[in-house]
Amino acid sequence: MKRLLPSSLLGQVMLVLAIGLLVAQVISAVLLYRAAEERRQTAVVSSLAFRLIADDARERRGSERRARFEALMRERFRREGAPRAGSGPAFGRRLRLGVERSETSSVSPDEARLTKYQDALRDVLEAQDLVIGEVAVTRRLAGDDPYVRDVISQRPRMRTPGWEQRAILLASVQRSDGTGWVTARLPEPERPAGGIATILLQTLLIFAVLVLLLYLVLRRITRPLAQMTERLADFSRRPGQAVMLEESGPADTRRLIAAHNAMEARIAALLDEKDVMLGAIGHDLKTPLAALRVRIESVPDEMQRQRMAESIEDITATLDDILTLSRVGRLHTGGEAVDLGALALGVVGEFEDLEQPVGIADPPRIVAKVHVTWIKRALRNLVSNAVRYGGSASVSLASEDGTAVLRVEDKGPGIPADRIADMLEPFTRGEGSRNRATGGAGLGLTLARAIAEQHGGTLKLENRAEGGLRAELRIPV
Repeated sequence: MKRLLPSSLLGQVMLVLAIGLLVAQVISAVLLYRAAEERRQTAVVSSLAFRLIADDARERRGSERRARFEALMRERFRREGAPRAGSGPAFGRRLRLGVERSETSSVSPDEARLTKYQDALRDVLEAQDLVIGEVAVTRRLAGDDPYVRDVISQRPRMRTPGWEQRAILLASVQRSDGTGWVTARLPEPERPAGGIATILLQTLLIFAVLVLLLYLVLRRITRPLAQMTERLADFSRRPGQAVMLEESGPADTRRLIAAHNAMEARIAALLDEKDVMLGAIGHDLKTPLAALRVRIESVPDEMQRQRMAESIEDITATLDDILTLSRVGRLHTGGEAVDLGALALGVVGEFEDLEQPVGIADPPRIVAKVHVTWIKRALRNLVSNAVRYGGSASVSLASEDGTAVLRVEDKGPGIPADRIADMLEPFTRGEGSRNRATGGAGLGLTLARAIAEQHGGTLKLENRAEGGLRAELRIPV
């Protein structure tokens, strides 16, 4: 799952914003669709209510006219006598399209009720001060409705292809006096063609435009940060080369880049000053040490002369280690491709020439781009420590996941687990004295670690289960 998620700041921010915008647009689309459906429902309910209200008004006006007419006829009958059969006006109920009066509800009990329409229609009718009883609203095919079929049969001009499958809405309302029911029918309005597609297209278009705008804005913000990140990574590998980045992006980002440029320039200046200072120290100390080495030859006591010479050698070796450690991080060349197996054989051969108990199995051929002098120096330090503290050293070379592993093992007492990390720090030794014959100045492991990190690798120390210490110099191939 983590592999599918973007790792960059731009990718993560864009993912979060895109998900948020998508959710917001989906909610907006749903609300638009519901609003359209509510408008459609309101139009249907209004149309049904209008027909029912208009029919009620006509019924009231008709009742008043009939009452006046009957009073007039009774007065006429009184004066003139009863009319002959068939001579008076014919009374009958004319068929009204869309409105039906019946003794029972036109909606059968087993038909599904549209409760939303029923509640809305009841509210509209009550708002018009029409006292009503029960309200029933359902959906039915026109071909299944006897009333519609009767109307179509009487008026053939209303017959259109496929009218039987047209959905109609029936609203049957019980009359307030309980004498019957009034039913209004209305063809169910069809949804606008492409309505949902239009909402989806609008949603996707707005989403795409917003995501594009956000990408352009975030790209303007994160591009300078990405450039500064790359520059910091390069500066950590080659701190001696100060490069001023262009100040771009928003004001906050420009101030950050300006602060970084000032910091990098200051660090580079300090490193230059450090190199100059160490060079001067090395020159100023090595010269009197060399003169002192010559002068001790005049000391008549052989034992004292030997001790003085060893002390001078210790000081010179420690000074060389310090100068070497200070120069490791200042390498500017890219190294050269070498066979690490042949390199390890060469280092082991140097110890064998000195009759040291150092061995190596037939190493595989692994080519890596390294600084040969420094890798040899790191391997020598590890082998020297193994011989000094473990009595012997076994060197091997292996390849693990694209990494070359130079492994040095001994059979000594090892290092307490709580002190392994401390042993990689400068001037830390497993043996308390500063005698180089028994341990040196405590810079060997520190120098080996600095060389490994200069090549993008690591130095790992661990105690062996069978006894002794294992040192692994891991270099990316």
